[in-house]
Amino acid sequence: MPLSAWLVVLLIAGEVRDAVTRAPIVGASVRVAGTSHGVLTDSAGRFRLEVSAGTRIRVSGVGYAPIEIPATADTTLLLLLTPLTRALEKVTISAIRGASDERAPITQHTIAAAALEERYSGQELPLLLAETPSLTAYADGGAFSNYTYFRIRGIDQTRINITLDGIPLNDAEDQGVFFSNFPDFGNSVQSVQVQRGVGTSSLGTAAYAGSVNFESFALAQAEQRGELQLSGGSFDTRRTSGEWQQRWNERLAGYARLSWQDTEGYRRHSGNQSFGGFASAGYYASRTIAKFVALAGVSRNELSYLASSEAEILQDPRANPLSDSDRFWQSVAGLSVTHQLRPSQTLGMTAYNVSAGGDYDVTFDGTVSNFNLASTMTGALATFTSDWGTTNLTLGANGSTYHRDHFLFVRPDMARRVYSNRGDKDEASVFAKLSVECGRATWFADVQVRRAAFAYTPDRNAGIVPRDIDWTFLNPKMGVSVRLTPHTWLYASYGSNGREPTRNDMFAGFDNLDTTNAAFVGPLDRVRPERVRDFESGVTFEKNRLTLAANVFDMRFRNEITPIGELSYIGLPLRKNVGSSYRRGVELAGSLRAAQFGVSGNATWSRSRIAEYTDDATSQTYHDVEPLLTPSLVTNHRLSIAIGHRAMLHLDGRYVGRSFLANTGDRRFILPAAYTTDAAVQLRLGAHALLLQVRNLADRLTYTSGYTDGTTSYYYVLAGRNAMATMKLAR
Repeated sequence: MPLSAWLVVLLIAGEVRDAVTRAPIVGASVRVAGTSHGVLTDSAGRFRLEVSAGTRIRVSGVGYAPIEIPATADTTLLLLLTPLTRALEKVTISAIRGASDERAPITQHTIAAAALEERYSGQELPLLLAETPSLTAYADGGAFSNYTYFRIRGIDQTRINITLDGIPLNDAEDQGVFFSNFPDFGNSVQSVQVQRGVGTSSLGTAAYAGSVNFESFALAQAEQRGELQLSGGSFDTRRTSGEWQQRWNERLAGYARLSWQDTEGYRRHSGNQSFGGFASAGYYASRTIAKFVALAGVSRNELSYLASSEAEILQDPRANPLSDSDRFWQSVAGLSVTHQLRPSQTLGMTAYNVSAGGDYDVTFDGTVSNFNLASTMTGALATFTSDWGTTNLTLGANGSTYHRDHFLFVRPDMARRVYSNRGDKDEASVFAKLSVECGRATWFADVQVRRAAFAYTPDRNAGIVPRDIDWTFLNPKMGVSVRLTPHTWLYASYGSNGREPTRNDMFAGFDNLDTTNAAFVGPLDRVRPERVRDFESGVTFEKNRLTLAANVFDMRFRNEITPIGELSYIGLPLRKNVGSSYRRGVELAGSLRAAQFGVSGNATWSRSRIAEYTDDATSQTYHDVEPLLTPSLVTNHRLSIAIGHRAMLHLDGRYVGRSFLANTGDRRFILPAAYTTDAAVQLRLGAHALLLQVRNLADRLTYTSGYTDGTTSYYYVLAGRNAMATMKLAR
């Protein structure tokens, strides 16, 4: 920035008021960020301050959460400070996400409620997040719901940490999240942050490829309001959702939602029928907030987890080799109490329970096996934050106990269990995060110690003894962010995370161990823990309505757990360790907002390699091969055009480059590159709204994921051109 820009003197004046009561705040501090130059507000909450152009103004008051704003022109401002008793609702979220969204030296993308609402019509969360940089997603049924999955930088969902208000959502054995169990979840999300790379320390499953943390509806902003959403569209898709928020007084607020969804699905026999709800209640005392959150869902899915061959798809794009179904339920409940010890210190504690159960059918040679699962995880987490002006310390701890019962029936005999076994997993972790501001630089350090222990109790007739194993991980991270100019941030970080294998990895895909397979599976350490060392560096520029961001990443893996070509007995790829591998790349993002239009986009270019491994199925050794389902180029872009004062047109494009279906570098087994387009129109009708969406506008036959058995490629497909209409009726 030219020196002359720093010499321009601006007069900033205005009022500082309470965001809840709108009463003036007396004695609030208004100063130039990082300096002692400033003033205090008078008895009417007013202030006047001369500052240099390009600086940032920090506004704070005792009992209120501080804010920062840029000083860009002579202006009169109305500044609203949120009481800390309201801000306490976000303490655990802030502890997980890092020092502050703009100062933490991490690679991340945060989506606010308004941006989520522009795209949401009931689709599962992986599909809603598909426009996030370096993220690829697909539905095995091809459409909006049933089972959906996502990858970050080509790394699968079981290695991505997922939380809701800090509560771990990953299943302890599978380490994934089945979003089909949470119908209409996106309707109750206030914001979502996607961290790429190891990010900052979280709770639960290791953030190996990244983390996704959801923030539930913020009760601090609740008002008396209700909304009914009605959706309908292709494949006989229907959704009804009703929600209500209420503030009874200054101390008590609540929110509730009930939803029902039904669809036939795109692929044949890939329908979904589900019912779900979300409820939360908050109590605000003078220095304490208590918040209860409950989320539950019941789903019946027609299964489509096996892909179809290209020959089958060309004959019938909706082909599905399966005709089985499942029935599952899942619930999440958490009670958080956050107390302000001092104006600069807070302590938060959360007790939680995550439970699930259900069954699914798999047909083998005409025999229908009915697999059953029932699990529960109970735990508690705590966070402590302390702020000493330029220094912030956050401490966190989490402990949980988990068990899951596995049992099998063979239809039609549903009274006699063929087997019954159990897995138990206990976990404990602690972390400390420290950030220190030194002039224009903010230094950040983060260390986590995590221990997990798994024990297996076999069926009484299995003929084998119980087995157990445990792991301990030390996960350090450090970084720095620097404000180069009032509009430009530069950051760099280095971190390392370790992660244990899933139960499926340890058991070679078997659901039950006995004398027939125990020798083949071997000890529980057949698949060793994996570790990633991650370097990230980036720069962000924000000025007026223009935002630009660029970063590079270098992720180096030791003992990465990855599919090696062999399929399990139900047809899914098995995984084992490869000694050395890496993923390196560049990620770009930008947006420009004007009065009548907006453009935004992101792009990722990467190079990923596995140094060497020997395939179990063929005993062949491979060198310097690309890991599967890791495209070297992924781009997203959106054009938004205002049509009058009530309508907005959105045009979206997405390109995903070609990738391999196996870790062999064999070009016979390729997931082809694909470019898809979507369109949407938003109409505002007073307090009501109408969202019209058309997906796969060009009606292209598109493959979204797949696998190979070494002789044939099998693909999941994207639904052909389809439409959805969503009406939102507010009261």
